Amino acid sequence: MTQLDARPQAGDTVRGVHPGEGGVRGKGLGGNSVGLVGSAVIGISTVAPVYCLTSTLGSTAGEVGVQMPAVFLAGFLPMLLVAFAYRELNKVMPDCGTSFTWTVKAFGPRVGWMCGWGLVIATIIVLSNLAGVATSYFWLLAGEITGSERMAALDGNKAVHILTCLLLIAAATAISYRGMTATKGVQYALVGLQLLVLVLFVVMAFQKADTFATSIDFSWSWLNPFAVQSFAAFTAGLSLSIFMYWGWDACLTANEETTGSEKTPGRAALIAMVVLVGSYLATGVAAQMAVGAGGKGLGLANGDTSDNVFAALAGPVMGPTLGIVLFVAVLASAAASLQTTFIPVARTVLAMSAYEALPPSYAKVHPRFKTPGRATVMAGVATGVFYTVMTLVSEHVLVDTIYALGLMICFYYSLTAFACAWYFRRELTASVRDFVFKGLFPLLGGVLLAAVFFKTLYDMWDPAYGSGSAVLGVGSVFVIGVGLLALGLVIMFVTERRSPAFFRGEVLTKETPALVVAD
Repeated sequence: MTQLDARPQAGDTVRGVHPGEGGVRGKGLGGNSVGLVGSAVIGISTVAPVYCLTSTLGSTAGEVGVQMPAVFLAGFLPMLLVAFAYRELNKVMPDCGTSFTWTVKAFGPRVGWMCGWGLVIATIIVLSNLAGVATSYFWLLAGEITGSERMAALDGNKAVHILTCLLLIAAATAISYRGMTATKGVQYALVGLQLLVLVLFVVMAFQKADTFATSIDFSWSWLNPFAVQSFAAFTAGLSLSIFMYWGWDACLTANEETTGSEKTPGRAALIAMVVLVGSYLATGVAAQMAVGAGGKGLGLANGDTSDNVFAALAGPVMGPTLGIVLFVAVLASAAASLQTTFIPVARTVLAMSAYEALPPSYAKVHPRFKTPGRATVMAGVATGVFYTVMTLVSEHVLVDTIYALGLMICFYYSLTAFACAWYFRRELTASVRDFVFKGLFPLLGGVLLAAVFFKTLYDMWDPAYGSGSAVLGVGSVFVIGVGLLALGLVIMFVTERRSPAFFRGEVLTKETPALVVAD
């Protein structure tokens, strides 16, 4: 395939183009590098199920109690509805810019640019957090293996922690730089290890039910979201649940490198979603039966252990030997996600650059590895700088950036869902299928996530939200979340002055398509 900036010539065969509305621009990425299984594995890996569970099981239980499994299901619903939007849009525009490209085509360049910014900044926050978790578990595991408390305590040394974190970011950047084939091989091993250990933990947790003082019996009411004590608690738990599913769309950002780019990534995303919700429900139910959802002893909501549940439960549930395996799984989960999370940010930046929404230097693809080399390195440097600065400024600031992440996720997912319904608006009456999958489901998903966005925005104003820090009486989570979106607006206006063609609608529009054609 070749890239053409002009209209296709006579005799050319148009591939993956929506009739009458244009398609995408080729960018030189390595095609046919990933199949259905590999694409699904990348989606699962980016979400990092074991890491998400250890970091949010306790927090979610603290918000909604034993209704935690119900909230996991409630968070799954809008994500599933949005996944249908991604699938339908990818069928007609298999572009690595995904949310950015699609919202530009539906709503215009400025809305699309901000949607791309939301994805990029959300990914940088996740990458920095993943690197921090991987670093902590690296030293924790080293201490467990060597039996040395001094070794484990090195994570508390800020200089050692930051240096280790930067080395892990550099290693993940290097693997992503070398292409999808290298990425895929690493991910098969790491994701397989995660899921195997998670199954082992679930089985042993079921066996330990009624063993501990805090153990409780299973009840079907755990799956009833209406039993949550308050709407505020439900939305707080839902925000955490949505975070736990973030990253499945990495399947779609690798679409130009996937075999059957029009259909395979969408199918892979749905497979990844099913695996994730099954893993979360099984683990949540098993953990609650074993240790309960209370705030005492081994209870999941115990404030002393809720931010790292598996570290507290590894020994009691799995024993001293197998407990180390759980530490390995958390480290593998964070490391695997750290590596694959470079995929969406690098390819979004590549697409934005290719369509002249960012400086042209980021559109360069490595001639050998067929990856967005400069964009990948940029993402690695940005992650390292962000984590270092946030860690040195305050641990509270770093925690609050993670709380602000839910705002970014709801922002760009909801925009993408609305883009699907609007883009296909003239086709919704063609068939029942078109109405449901191109209109109804995406619109419902967008409305649900938009509701969470505005409710979270309201709650963030309170300084008690997050770490409890405040700036001039306003919650620091609100300041960080809104500040990062405002920063995007400033950068967009600066970019518009330097690259006006994109913002005038001259590069990526329905009227002037850039088609991918076969020779």
